[in-house]
Amino acid sequence: MIALWLIISLLTVKPDWGFFGHTLINRLAVYTLPDDMIGWYKPNIDYLAEHAVDPDKRRYANRFEAVRHYIDLDQWGTFPFDHMPRYWDKALALNIEVFSLRGVDTIFFVNALPPSMWGDTIADFKARLNLVRDVYLGKYYADEAIITSDSLKIYFPDAACRSTDVLYIEDKLSAHGIVPYHLQSMQKRLTNAFRAGDYDNIMRLSAEMGHYVADACVPLHTTSNYNGQLTDQVGIHAFWESRIPELFAIDEFDMVVGTATYIDKPVDYFWNLVLTSHKQVDSVLMIEKRLSQTFPSDQQFCYEDRNNQNIRTQCVGYARAYHQTMDKMVEDRFRVAVKAVGDAWYTAWIDAGQPDAPVNKTLSKRTKDDEELDAAFNSRKGKGREHE
Repeated sequence: MIALWLIISLLTVKPDWGFFGHTLINRLAVYTLPDDMIGWYKPNIDYLAEHAVDPDKRRYANRFEAVRHYIDLDQWGTFPFDHMPRYWDKALALNIEVFSLRGVDTIFFVNALPPSMWGDTIADFKARLNLVRDVYLGKYYADEAIITSDSLKIYFPDAACRSTDVLYIEDKLSAHGIVPYHLQSMQKRLTNAFRAGDYDNIMRLSAEMGHYVADACVPLHTTSNYNGQLTDQVGIHAFWESRIPELFAIDEFDMVVGTATYIDKPVDYFWNLVLTSHKQVDSVLMIEKRLSQTFPSDQQFCYEDRNNQNIRTQCVGYARAYHQTMDKMVEDRFRVAVKAVGDAWYTAWIDAGQPDAPVNKTLSKRTKDDEELDAAFNSRKGKGREHE
């Protein structure tokens, strides 16, 4: 039986199309925390739920945001993708390109490598890695990453570039998503915020960490066929991730997932989230495809009033049939996400030395950044891939 405290907490949840799952996951993750830590999070449970969706809003404000939510593993070989570096700098080192533009020609001095060549035993791997660490990481968010020919020759002395060449650096990895790498970065940032006692930043990073962890638990965030656009199943992303939780989570999901536990190896932990998600991609797609061919077609889509609009969405009966035919996969991944969010928060706190929570302190006021983020979101001018 679901605990009374959880029922009371869920009564405050207001379903919001597309955001419902994220807000609920963060809210539930608070209750996985042990008593000596929950003082940080319980007073801010509404903040953590509300700001769980900030990363999705930021897709409309920042062109670098979208890639943090997914990874197209099917672009990089086959499961279990052991050849893929688990660390960000090493992955970039294998996917870096350095080139110049000479008239209409593009001259390459360093080429991105195909997955069949990935590994730290290639002859120039050390040079690539040093170039990434010393130069590219500091330019990653620049509009253009530029390096001089003299600088390039520090790492690649035999590069046939001219002193007058303007050299550009690009990576071919990011466009296919970076969520397991971004989770590693977010974990470090949250740990450092705890160490610094930066209360506002702890809460902000915790809310957003919850979003990225939850995304890593969604199978369709691990494939280039992320919305069924390659298999004539457009809309399946929202069907799986939004429609089913909205219809069934409150009344039917088992939301008690146990107590958060310490993550010994965050890199392996976060990669395991995306790998176990990816293993379910074929089932997500094939089950819906078969169901759409056998379920009465006039009972698959219905119209509902939502936010003063009449929208077309999957009928309750069709959604239930999909949910049950998948053997409640959505519920299982939802539970994994709740536990994983709690694990990440708890691990950051432990690694920071288990600092005591301040007394009677909460975050509630909206900031200028919040207003700007909402304005960008309301513009509906997305930057980067949309997932629905």
